[in-house]
This record gives sequence, C-alpha cells and structure tokens, in this order.
Amino acid sequence: MSTARESETREPRPRPGRTGHIAWTRRGGRTELFFLHGFSDSGACWDPVVSALGPGWGVLAADARGHGESGLPEEPFGHTAHARDAAAVLDDQPDLDPDGVIVVGHSMGAVTAAALAGLRPDLVRAVVLEDPPPGEREDAPGSAPAPRTAEARPGPPRQMPDWLRAVRALDPAARIARGRADNPGWSEEELVPWATSKEQFDPRVVELPTEPFVPLRELLAKVTCPVLLIHGDVDRGSLLPPTVAAACAMAAGGDVEVARIDGAGHSVRRDRPGPYVAALTDFLLRHRG
Repeated sequence: MSTARESETREPRPRPGRTGHIAWTRRGGRTELFFLHGFSDSGACWDPVVSALGPGWGVLAADARGHGESGLPEEPFGHTAHARDAAAVLDDQPDLDPDGVIVVGHSMGAVTAAALAGLRPDLVRAVVLEDPPPGEREDAPGSAPAPRTAEARPGPPRQMPDWLRAVRALDPAARIARGRADNPGWSEEELVPWATSKEQFDPRVVELPTEPFVPLRELLAKVTCPVLLIHGDVDRGSLLPPTVAAACAMAAGGDVEVARIDGAGHSVRRDRPGPYVAALTDFLLRHRG
C-alpha cells in the first residue's frame, strides 16, 4: 500500500480524452501546461520532459491531426487548422484558468503554439517555442521578411521525407535501434515514443493540400503574451540562426526571451535535456498562474 508521501511524488498517470478528431491526454490537476509536438512525433514524445518537470504540474498533451491517435480530416493541413484544433481541445477542458495556460511547442507544434496565441489570446498565458521553422531566409535583425507571393489558398501536396519513409519500413525493434544509432546522445526514454510515433503517423498527411506557410515573424507580431524562444546550433540541425531568432524577438507583439542552447540541434530537449529543462522550468515558474 502506498503512503501519502509516495502519492505526492509519484508521476500522475495520463488520462486519455478526445475532442472531435483530436486525441489528448491529461495528467495532474487543473490544466496549466499544454504540449504540442513536432511533425511525425506525438503527444507521448513529451513524456520525458513531463517526467523531468515533476508531478506538481497539471499537464495536457495533444496528438496533432494525422499523428498519434488523432484522426485526419480531408482538408488543408497547416498552422491555422492546427491552432483551431488546439483551441477546441482547450475549450473542452472544464478547469482552465481565466488567464489561460502556458503552451509549449516543438517545431510544427511551436508554429501551432504561436498561431494559437495570436488566434485565441484568451486561452494562452505564455508560450514556449522550441526551434520553430522561421519560414524565411537569414536576414539582418530588424529587416522585413521576404515578401510572400503565395495566394491565400492551399499549396501543393508535400512528399514524405526519405528518412521517415525508411524508418516507417522498419519493425519496432529496428526502428528503436535506428533512432539510437542516429541520435546517440538521446536518452533511452526518448526512443520508444519517438519510434512509436513514426508508426502511428498517417501517410495521408503528405497527400493533403497545405496552407500557405506564414513566416514566424508574422505570427509573433500578433502574440502579446510572454514568449520563450529556444533554439540550438544551426551546424547541428537547428532551424533558427541567431540573427533570425533575434529578428523574431524584435517583431513580436510582446516580450520574447531567446535561449540558445549550445550543442543542441533541432530537437533541443532531446539533444541537451538538462539545459533545456532548466530554461523551461525557470520560465514556467515565473509565468505560472
């Protein structure tokens, strides 16, 4: 039989739920943190970070459309659709703080988080963006983004990346071994959810038309809540050069803190979990409700 102290320190078990086509899980009490994953990942890929934060947080994690356990509507795929999905999930929670939650996103999920904060500021208290794609060339800080010529209509279908096609062709054990070989610095607890998410990924995602991509600077210009922008080193795979990160911070509608974590690539939290969790925890504690 567990003691009261053990109950307080044990990590809460995830409770699954669903809002329309979006699957999500909750842990802990009142929702404080909302995690949004990157392309081909799933909500479960945040489990190591949730464990590192400890049991004192109310956590919500969603599977994006076409990922994890979520369905895939036959409509354009992109940041607006993802943001509306995320807003629907938050609207479906019975215990949100009137000032909103802190939204943490990686890559595609970071773009979603920025779009959500601009679309529904009533739902978002603060935002953490882990290595979002900037959607523009590297320019000097303060310069205007290159003009977009795409019309406001869905773009052409994408193609599945070769690496993802190759990983999906492997059996589960081989997929984990491939992840370990390609990412020797990742902890073992990262590998199973990473490998599982690749099998869960719906290949029809790359067959759907896509929304025109909006540069990160344009999305952040509509965000007035506090933002933590985390990125790694470009030569290790980070998508955000320091000059572009600085330009994004200058363009934002609110306060932006930029944290560059040396030695990390695109998956900052997996490459350098210690510095990532330290930066994340500091920001969360300062903006917790």
